[in-house]
Amino acid sequence: MTSPHAHALVALGRYLREHDYRFITVTPSTHRRINRRPGNERALDLRGIFGWSRPFAAEDVAPELLDLMREAGIVEPDGALLRSTLRASSLGELLAFHSAYPTDDDDAVFFGPDTYRFVGTMGRAFPWLGSGPVRALDIGCGGGAGALAIARHFPHAEVIGADINTRALALTVVNARLAELPNLQACHSNLFDSLIGDFDLIVSNPPYVLDPSELPYRHGGGMRGAELSVRIVKESLGRLRRGGNLMLYTGVAITGAQDEFLEAIRPELEAQCDHWSYEELDPDIFGGQLGEPGYEEAERIAAVWLHAIKR
Repeated sequence: MTSPHAHALVALGRYLREHDYRFITVTPSTHRRINRRPGNERALDLRGIFGWSRPFAAEDVAPELLDLMREAGIVEPDGALLRSTLRASSLGELLAFHSAYPTDDDDAVFFGPDTYRFVGTMGRAFPWLGSGPVRALDIGCGGGAGALAIARHFPHAEVIGADINTRALALTVVNARLAELPNLQACHSNLFDSLIGDFDLIVSNPPYVLDPSELPYRHGGGMRGAELSVRIVKESLGRLRRGGNLMLYTGVAITGAQDEFLEAIRPELEAQCDHWSYEELDPDIFGGQLGEPGYEEAERIAAVWLHAIKR
């Protein structure tokens, strides 16, 4: 994303805010179902264009809006109509740009119900941090939702959003500028490979499904998608300062009474942390994934939350 594109996208975000735009992004299956309803074939308002990713006619939008979209480079043809390549979702009082539906590209930037659970649970844990971190990191930041929440709540902190996806990092920068958060910066890094120093707070909402296409924003590797989450826990504990906090939201395939992810990380947590907690936020998410190869023995996928404090 070039600087002129980013500048126009920030201006577009301000336009949406000035016009009281709000949109809560749903799961892909719900999105698909709602868009298939009669009358939803094309966008008739801002939510249809930037939330539901529906095609629209040029004459149905304000010329100022269409100019900003073209300057930002986010308009593409859809038959005789046009379509936005980005969505904008509400995140509390903030707006965050991310990829349009459907998110099929390798470099798609995902935002959805997992994002809301992640940011909401993290916010409820902020009181544990007292006056807050001096240096914080969001690993696999995507469009920057976690980093945005930290930077806004702790304006004195240096906050880094790290990802391997350059498209995600470009949107993180735009979303930070739109939110007027100068204490947030983006960094291209494969986990900690390009990051220097240690941190008081590390958060992550990584990919956690076993995806045959290995889309980066979905695929969590082996252990039915838990491999990446295990690696993040182990590497994060090595980069936390004494008393530093690790907060991780992920999904875990549960087989019978066994939680393979928890058993993989428990030794590290007990060896390096005086306090840690682990809970299921939702016992049954992405049920459709259980019909995919690799999940034959899994009974459910649970959304889990880990909060660990380094000794």
